[in-house]
Amino acid sequence: MSDSDDAIDVDRWRDELEAKRAEKDEFFADHPQSPIPPEDREEFDGLDYFEPDSTYRVSATAEVHDDPEVVLMETTAGREMRYLRVATLEFDLDREDEDLEDGTFELAAYQLESPNEEPLFVPFRDKTTGQQTYDGGRYMELSSERELEDGDEIVVDFNIAYSPFCAFSETFDCPLPPEENWLEVTIPAGERFE
Repeated sequence: MSDSDDAIDVDRWRDELEAKRAEKDEFFADHPQSPIPPEDREEFDGLDYFEPDSTYRVSATAEVHDDPEVVLMETTAGREMRYLRVATLEFDLDREDEDLEDGTFELAAYQLESPNEEPLFVPFRDKTTGQQTYDGGRYMELSSERELEDGDEIVVDFNIAYSPFCAFSETFDCPLPPEENWLEVTIPAGERFE
């Protein structure tokens, strides 16, 4: 279940990413369930994104937690939501830019407490948070072709990182990334929010 950067067609990956971004912009501009307040939709001309960069599409090794611990995530409205920490994903960042930190990092992956087949929920903060990206952090949803087992590889593509709906409207209540998912590294990939 390994899927490293060597195994992908970067041009095709970029085209698919750009198509998904265009589809999301269309949803935000026109759909009745868009988080953009109706009075602001006419002015909306698309979300801001970092340039696609396959450096931030990494292969992570999963440590699966057989007896997942409950994690209470605070929300933007001051409530708490119950999640299960189902896996820890370890990955390396190896970047050519000398100003950016390389190394090995970890992110916890969660699912809601009720049994489900939902993708892994990976909320996180990084050194762009509150500056180039939404101050409440960003999210990724990761899927695996089958149930993850210890030692499996899963693709973590920060280019799909997105701002939660509460970044656009206070009517939404969104979980905030727990401290264990605060990365001490700059991830200039995915959605921007200034």
